[in-house]
Amino acid sequence: MLKHIPKNLPPELVKTLMEMGHGDELVIADGNFPTHRLGQRVIRLDGQGGVAVLRAILELFPLDIEYSEEQVFLMEVTPGDDYDPVIWKEYDKVLQETQDGTSTTGYIERFAFYERAKDAYCIIATSEEALYANVILKKGVVR
Repeated sequence: MLKHIPKNLPPELVKTLMEMGHGDELVIADGNFPTHRLGQRVIRLDGQGGVAVLRAILELFPLDIEYSEEQVFLMEVTPGDDYDPVIWKEYDKVLQETQDGTSTTGYIERFAFYERAKDAYCIIATSEEALYANVILKKGVVR
C-alpha cells in the first residue's frame, strides 16, 4: 500500500498517470461517451461518477497552467439541446478547491471533442449519468 493515493484510483490508472508526460491529455468520460470506439487506451472505473474521479485525479495530476491557456476542456452543449449541465458547477467547485483558482476551462464542440479524445493518452470510462459530463485534462509539469 501507498499513502496519499485516493482509494478510488486503481493501480492501472495511477501507473498511467505516471507514464503521461507534459502536454498529454486525459479524458474523464461519462457513461454515454463512445469510450471504446475512440480510446487508444481505456481504463474502466465502473460505478464511479465524474466528480469523484476528477477530485481523485487532481490529487496527483498537475495541470498545465504554465504553458497552456486552458487546461480543462468540457464538451459544449449541442445547439438546440435544451439542457443545463449542472455537473459543470460541481467540476468548477472541485477545480477551485484543488487548483486555487489557477486553472482555466475551455469548451469544445461535441464532435471536435470526440476527435480530440482520439488523441488522448487515456480515456477513463466512468458510470457518470449526467449529460455533457465529459472532461479533458492537459497534464502540466511538477516543479
